[in-house]
Amino acid sequence: MAIYKNLSFEILLQMPDILTPAVLIFALTYIGVAIGEVPGLAIDRTGIALLGGVAMIAFGVLDTDHAVAAVDFPTILLLFGLMVLSSQFRLAGFYTHVAMALTRAMDRPRRFLWQLMLASGALSAILANDIVCLAFTPVLAWSLARRRLNPIPFLLGLALASNIGSAATIIGNPQNMLIGQVGRLSFTHFFLWCAIPSAISLAAAYGIVIALYRNQWGAAAAQETPHGEWPEYSPTQARKGGIVAALLVAAFFTDIPRELSALVAAGVLLCSRKLATRSLMGLVDWHLIALFIGLFVVVRGFEDSGLPAWIVETTRQRGVHLEDPYVLTAVAAVLSNIVSNVPAVMVLIKFLPADSPEPWYVLALASTFAGNLITIGSIANLIVIEQAKQAGIRISFAEHARAGIPATVASFAILCVWIALAG
Repeated sequence: MAIYKNLSFEILLQMPDILTPAVLIFALTYIGVAIGEVPGLAIDRTGIALLGGVAMIAFGVLDTDHAVAAVDFPTILLLFGLMVLSSQFRLAGFYTHVAMALTRAMDRPRRFLWQLMLASGALSAILANDIVCLAFTPVLAWSLARRRLNPIPFLLGLALASNIGSAATIIGNPQNMLIGQVGRLSFTHFFLWCAIPSAISLAAAYGIVIALYRNQWGAAAAQETPHGEWPEYSPTQARKGGIVAALLVAAFFTDIPRELSALVAAGVLLCSRKLATRSLMGLVDWHLIALFIGLFVVVRGFEDSGLPAWIVETTRQRGVHLEDPYVLTAVAAVLSNIVSNVPAVMVLIKFLPADSPEPWYVLALASTFAGNLITIGSIANLIVIEQAKQAGIRISFAEHARAGIPATVASFAILCVWIALAG
């Protein structure tokens, strides 16, 4: 007992000052990101992250040179290139065309749900899951209303599948891109490790939605929603995007830097006779890019305070190691649902070993699967809910949790089994 007390006292003596500007700015920034707003101000998570980065410079935690050096530009460039590719598909009407094609199976709801979840999961593994949800939701809402089907299970299936499917590849979502770039992970090995638990989790999520809504496929009082303004389908532009996407994915399996491949792909797409540069660039999610930049600076300032290293060392002395895949899974699940998965990953990657890829794979799967737990866990969830609301369909927090919680629990159980088998 005396030894334990001495150890605790010694640890406290070694603790860095937590009242430094770096720690306070980090804490306030992450609290703001978790809440999503500042009362009395019209500011969102991106603005809060940028203010945090500005504060790190203004209070002398980092000078401008170190702030710029904190930004992982290969990740930013990869994100930008893939956003331009997604813009090409959106302007070509590809997403709407696929969604409308899927609606032909609506006379068999279970089969339609499976095709919808499979298609959205597969597209999210290659393109942005947020964009898939943004493009699919209005088409689904309109089509389901016309066929007098209950839209809830299908829209929930779309959100669940998009999140799960995006976990399978390095380019499936922003946090995976960050993990892949910072961890210098192989695209091939990442896919081989993450695709199987993602596929099994997708099947489990389908089974859960089927079980929850097995006798609720019809809408009690369906109201036809207005037809949205959807891009007209252009086979030529969709084919151009498909060819570029195929070549880009092929390049990811080589030793060519991913950010270089993505930039070249974006450059090819910008050379267009039909789609204006302003249109393609206008669909790039500049807010997400700005969020990344702000968080890079905030996390670097916090890292330089010495507190993160002290926390990791202290927990390691108590027998808690982030290198343990089960511990990492639990921490990622909790943190991702407090501050969202991108900010959570920003912090956790600082403590992962550089010589072992498995913890990086675990973090990618855990942080992405965690997005299905509650509505605020993933931007894709919020997109589906907000787009559905505009179509007169209300998906409550409880309704989402009814499917999201068991789907997340099943995904984490599958991940834990996969970790055991892989080990």
